[in-house]
Amino acid sequence: MDTTPTKKAGLRSGGQILVAALRLHGTDTIFGVPGEGALPIFDALLDEYPRVKFIVCRHEANASHMAEADAKLTGRPGVCMVSRGPGAMHAAIGVHTAWQDSTPMVLIIGQVPRHHIGREAFQEMEFTRVFAGMTKWAAQIEDATSIPEFVSRAFHVATHGRPGPVALSIPEDVLSGVSGVQDAAPYHAVESNPAASDMVELRRLLQAARRPLVIVGGGGWTPQDATGFADFVGRNDLPVAAGFRSQDIFDNASDQYIGDMSLGGSRPLAARVAESDVLLVVGDRLGEVTTRAYTAIACPNPTQVLIHVHPGAEELGRVYNPTLPIQSSIGNFVAALTQLAPLDPAAWKTWRAAGRQAYLDYQIAADKAGSFNLAKAVRHLRERLPVDAIVTNGAGNCNIWLHRFFSYRQLGTQVAPRSGAMGYGFAAAIAAKLRRPEKIVIGFAGDGCFTMSSPEMATAVHYNVPLVIIVVNNSMYGSIRMHQERHYPGRPSATSLTNPDFAAFARSFGAHGETVEQDSDFPAALERALASGGPALIEVRVDPRQLTPDLAI
Repeated sequence: MDTTPTKKAGLRSGGQILVAALRLHGTDTIFGVPGEGALPIFDALLDEYPRVKFIVCRHEANASHMAEADAKLTGRPGVCMVSRGPGAMHAAIGVHTAWQDSTPMVLIIGQVPRHHIGREAFQEMEFTRVFAGMTKWAAQIEDATSIPEFVSRAFHVATHGRPGPVALSIPEDVLSGVSGVQDAAPYHAVESNPAASDMVELRRLLQAARRPLVIVGGGGWTPQDATGFADFVGRNDLPVAAGFRSQDIFDNASDQYIGDMSLGGSRPLAARVAESDVLLVVGDRLGEVTTRAYTAIACPNPTQVLIHVHPGAEELGRVYNPTLPIQSSIGNFVAALTQLAPLDPAAWKTWRAAGRQAYLDYQIAADKAGSFNLAKAVRHLRERLPVDAIVTNGAGNCNIWLHRFFSYRQLGTQVAPRSGAMGYGFAAAIAAKLRRPEKIVIGFAGDGCFTMSSPEMATAVHYNVPLVIIVVNNSMYGSIRMHQERHYPGRPSATSLTNPDFAAFARSFGAHGETVEQDSDFPAALERALASGGPALIEVRVDPRQLTPDLAI
């Protein structure tokens, strides 16, 4: 008869307790790289499959970005599991992205046994100190009995107020130890509500405006929120701009949409923000990119009337002093908006129309150099893809073309790092297709960005993830070269890259891969990639002289 402790009535290993806790809090997918210190977890996962799946990645940085991207799509905390020391440090990039992007996430880190702590044992680190500056909470679980409590707290902390990441370190002997502790109840996210008096004042301030402008951004939006917000904006003919990498919150085809405050966004739009007399900011933190390095909105006292709506009290007044701060979840704020009496938009009708026309004019501009016009390729994607297709991207100047010439029509179709992390686009595309297998998923990456996550081609093939990754190859770190040309013209330094044959690289894993050097050949290549039935890579070779749609050297 088996008499091992975990088989005795009511006793479970720490690994079993942990996996059960994650499942009870809604986790169905964990991304990571296995480590020997977490063997009890992987043993427990066998019994929970397929209710909880572990996606084996080739690098922890990519695993953490997959978890972060998954959270963006579900609204639930993404979970990443890594080993101690090097594994945790590799995963730190995704934690930083979750922090800057306000994404709920839980990082599980294996730790050395408790009796080794303090000796600088193999791969030992004090993770609570290491992650303190980029998480909402970092803690170490000291015994198996505490696991349900700590996991419950982690999910509550990750989702309350301004969402963000949590890191939990678990020593090896805690995971292998046993306990008869009961599971905790599933977490319940707490949502704040706007005061009735705040909504009355909001309406008064908007109606008194002559040049109002709405900025939307951040996470926590649901399709119902986006629809309700669009109805309010449409009824009152208010101009809407998207904060950094938040373009999918509001339909770009709407007459009220006037552009995005992303990297490479139009200068006329930034000027329009500065010229507005009332700003209604919903969900966006008003960070450096959205505010054009804090110039489009004066810091700390805006010249505009500022109505700032955010779920985290710590963000209201953190950088800007708002005229009317409103702490509220997105859903509850939108619900309150729908109850407001209609505004009279006559005073700003011309202002809104001019903003829309400026946005349409900005989309007409195209790059000039070389045989591959990237603007045409992005426009083809805009016309060919269904409105619910998911487009991911990482960092790099090639994304200026994507943000400028693509059109986002539905919430949840733009998955991109507001942290500006390289290597994100391909990892996020894998996570997106795993989460939304019924949708077309296109990843967009520069050559430098893709090579940081390229080992995950093995992951995409292993799980047969039918996505398309478009690698824009200009053989350089293009965004840094752009800055060099602006500050030190004709003196490039440390930005040239030597690249592989990316299409051959993809084929070596068993994926579909091809290279396109003429923009006229891109549509057919896209169709072949979509029809391949598995992971596909299209390398597009662009002229390195064209640094942005408007800047050639």
